Amino acid sequence: MAKWADYGISEVRYNGEHSHINQVKVHADNGETISIATIWKREDVVKALENGKTFVTILNSTEGKWKKGQLIYIIKVAGIKFIKTVDNNTPSDNLENLPEF
Repeated sequence: MAKWADYGISEVRYNGEHSHINQVKVHADNGETISIATIWKREDVVKALENGKTFVTILNSTEGKWKKGQLIYIIKVAGIKFIKTVDNNTPSDNLENLPEF
């Protein structure tokens, strides 16, 4: 398996308004394997992206294998940084409907 990114994100936890992600489950992409998840704060993902680390969404298949999703970016909307898989003007985080934990 070729390395997809530095990290994969498999699940998210939103704030009460469902506009910002509070936490995510992050897995290191080791090339041949995907590590077990650790929980990161949203701010840590933003900081890592700003420091050049790459992230993709990852989905667990019915066979128990990870599938690559979309690249994750920081998109500014009205001066606020959001983590997204698409560049749009919606003022909310969007990681392509990952499962919530």
